[in-house]
Amino acid sequence: MARNKYDVDEILEDKFDVNQLKRLAGYIRPYKKQMLVVLFLMLSASALGMLIPKFFMLVMDVSIPNKDMRSIVFYSVMTMLIALYTCVSLRIKIKLMTQIGQDIVHSIRYDIFEHLQELPFSYYDEPPHGKIQVRVVNYVNNLSDLLSNGIINTITDLCNLFFIIAFMLSINVKLTLVCLCGLPLLAVVIIALKKKQRKAWQIQSNKQSNLNAYIAESINGIRVTQSFVREDENSGIFNRLSDGYREAWMRAVKFNFIMGPSVDIISTITTAFIYVLGISWMLNPDSGITVGVLIAFTAYISRFWNPINTLASFYNSLLTAISYLERIFETIDEPVLVKDAEGATEMPPIKGDVEFKNVTFSYEDGVEILKKVSFKAKKGQTVAIVGPTGAGKTTIVNLLSRFYNVDSGEVLIDGIDISKVPPYKREINTVFQKYALFPFLNVHDNVAFGLNLKKVDKSVVDQKVSRMLKLVGLEGFEKRDVTLLSGGQQQRVAIARALVNEPKVLLLDEPLGALDAKLRKEMQFELKKIQKEVGITFIFVTHDQEEALSMSDTVVVMNNGIIQQIGSPEDIYNEPENRFVANFIGDSNIIEGNMIRDCLVCFDGIEFPCVDKGFKDNEEVEVVLRPEDIDIVEPDKSKLKGKVASIVFKGVHYEIIVRTDRRDYKIHTTDYHEVGKAVGLSFTDEDIHVMYTMEN
Repeated sequence: MARNKYDVDEILEDKFDVNQLKRLAGYIRPYKKQMLVVLFLMLSASALGMLIPKFFMLVMDVSIPNKDMRSIVFYSVMTMLIALYTCVSLRIKIKLMTQIGQDIVHSIRYDIFEHLQELPFSYYDEPPHGKIQVRVVNYVNNLSDLLSNGIINTITDLCNLFFIIAFMLSINVKLTLVCLCGLPLLAVVIIALKKKQRKAWQIQSNKQSNLNAYIAESINGIRVTQSFVREDENSGIFNRLSDGYREAWMRAVKFNFIMGPSVDIISTITTAFIYVLGISWMLNPDSGITVGVLIAFTAYISRFWNPINTLASFYNSLLTAISYLERIFETIDEPVLVKDAEGATEMPPIKGDVEFKNVTFSYEDGVEILKKVSFKAKKGQTVAIVGPTGAGKTTIVNLLSRFYNVDSGEVLIDGIDISKVPPYKREINTVFQKYALFPFLNVHDNVAFGLNLKKVDKSVVDQKVSRMLKLVGLEGFEKRDVTLLSGGQQQRVAIARALVNEPKVLLLDEPLGALDAKLRKEMQFELKKIQKEVGITFIFVTHDQEEALSMSDTVVVMNNGIIQQIGSPEDIYNEPENRFVANFIGDSNIIEGNMIRDCLVCFDGIEFPCVDKGFKDNEEVEVVLRPEDIDIVEPDKSKLKGKVASIVFKGVHYEIIVRTDRRDYKIHTTDYHEVGKAVGLSFTDEDIHVMYTMEN
């Protein structure tokens, strides 16, 4: 499906692909026996119906002149029996074909929906959801009439046409040839309209798709609309799209309406010629045309043009259906990019070791989101992935969940590529950033969803769900509607749903972002407790540096798709490897300096002893001093002196800016110091951390 928005038309197919009708025939084939029964009934009724004008002719030319009442009664009774048979056949046809048509529609819609569930997240990254929805619902529904009535009616009418021509020829050849003279004119009309008509219906389907896409987007974004008072602007866009759809529909229908009147005009002209010629020939005794012949022939003329009119309507319906079939089969043919590797086999219950090995990934060609990312999470470990927005954190969760394929590298569980592990054996659960709760299920059923899929006994399900809801502070919420919960409560439901399955690996994407501070602290403690009790491997994405440091065994710091540093929380905080890590994890004072020699660094023109070694003599370096490691002392007790430039109360400490001759230093202290006060800055050798510069 073309990637576009509500105001962008999809690409139209110029040529008609007959394979689309062949594929549609594949859905019809299972019902061929029932359709043959209907076809037999309709053809037999049609064939018998052809006798009625013949009966009229015999009554007019034979029975009445001979005053033969027996034959008149006979022909009348036969006409009534044929009419009764036709009514019964029509009733059976309507019932069977309606059922068959709806069964086929259901099969097509089911195949689209099943395929949509297999498509990767990349298909929905820029999703015109309304355009997808219109294919599943509207376009398939528009095939209903074609499948329920069009096919059988067309075959029946074609056979009727041949029957009628045969009967007409049996009555009078010359009048039949006059009647057939109208067909070339009709063929010219059809050829002239064919391409324009198909193009018009393609454009109509495009405009309908655009309108549905915008309606879907508007409903999903109604909060934004009302928050920013965009109602008038949205109404304007809706009117523009609706007008476009109306104009496209009117243009398409205009071509359809040309067909019916064309058939009527041609039939009227040929009928008039037949009357004129028929009467003139009837006046000639040698022509063989009698009153009965003319009456019978005019009855056949009406029947001759009725199926042609029906065939013209079917032709219109077929062109309309083809424009929809193009989009329906385009969706079904959308490639499933994320597939299990060939030979994906059973494996023993997983332990929970996770590894990324030189993984590179991009959502768009040429724009790498992850660049040779490698890290390990051992069974029972908690790994926090931190970094700014756009660093690639959520992408790691998506790849572990197999929502996308990696461009290169491997994602391993217990040393096995996850593409070779069947989904039901991966034992990975995810707590999404946007919760992904089922709006049609209450709180209990949302949490129990995974257990119910595993056919767990109801009593066990209820017990586990109750325990999890109590754990996340939602005891007594079992019957509540999830759509009426607050954001924080919905997030807790999502956490409970993931934990209740007791997975070996739990992925958490900003799991506590919507909780209040008190509940977040409690949930941090509870999650850590559960993780230790059950031995689950936790991999969680967070912007909260304190959360990452307090909950994790290993922290992975990322920026622009590249891992900046991997280490324990203590190492990451106390021994940052570069300026980015030092700035991102906690507050830092970062100063340019020179490493005089091992254990001696110079910055701000002053030499300070330190504990760092391994640098070249006089190498340019960067020095990190954490604000909480700097003490404010009397000026005569420190080499580094300055004045208090500002002071801000932060609750547990004061944040003080001290301005020296060279720069400003940030200090966190519980002591209050007045602005303008002369102070000294003191720190120990261990408080100084020396890093290579970013260039080095």
